[in-house]
Amino acid sequence: MQLSTDNVSWSVGSQKIVDSVTLSAANGEFVGLLGPNGSGKSSLLRTIYRLLKPHTGYIHLDKDDVWQLSARNLAQRMAVVTQERTGDFDFSVFEIVLMGRNPHKGMFDRDTESDFQLVQEALQRVDMESFAQRSFLTLSGGEKQRVLIARALVQQARFLVLDEPTNHLDIHYQLSILELVQQLGVTTIAALHDLNLAAYYCDRLYVLKQGQVVKSGTPEYVLRPDLIREVYGVWSEIQRHPLTGKLTITFLPDSVGMHREKEPRHVSR
Repeated sequence: MQLSTDNVSWSVGSQKIVDSVTLSAANGEFVGLLGPNGSGKSSLLRTIYRLLKPHTGYIHLDKDDVWQLSARNLAQRMAVVTQERTGDFDFSVFEIVLMGRNPHKGMFDRDTESDFQLVQEALQRVDMESFAQRSFLTLSGGEKQRVLIARALVQQARFLVLDEPTNHLDIHYQLSILELVQQLGVTTIAALHDLNLAAYYCDRLYVLKQGQVVKSGTPEYVLRPDLIREVYGVWSEIQRHPLTGKLTITFLPDSVGMHREKEPRHVSR
């Protein structure tokens, strides 16, 4: 499953929120969207999963225009975990996760033992099996997020869209959820705030500022002090961790950053 967007734009009035964005995610690739609040990450994702129709451009899953697919066909191929929560209906955790099987069923098809088994396995993978009979509405924000990820797993789509999947999660579950997503081997595009998590888990990154892509490529190519300063307005120090071999970013206050060398030191190649 491959995704591509070509010159996608979306506006509110005269203001372009997503501005001529072209990107791609190859089969099995984990692609991260970075950028400060208001940079257009969530709006871009909403055009991909068809909540917002772009005013210009095209979005393709493999060779199919997503806007030409039926809702059921798209849901069989694309699973989405958003920042929004399931509404005020009082479903159990088990029922919420079981909804992930809906795209694979006809109108009068019943749930099967195989469906129930998939739900149990998904809840186990996100460490929520003991909450199966709890009301979804009684859960904390982090618990709800894990349940919605379990629902996406049950959907068994080959393309996964995640809008800030680690939002509300403590450090343990931030790591375990992204580890799980990486191990799934499905094509994934995720909006992330934590640059260290993006550096560790993503194969490629796209950095957005004011709706436009300002840089893209591998974490080693993209995550540099000058780029972080330009986009986020903060000083940083970047090194390669001795155990993981991945980049680690330390953010610095202006009182430290302004007294640094004129050319910030970067990790050696």
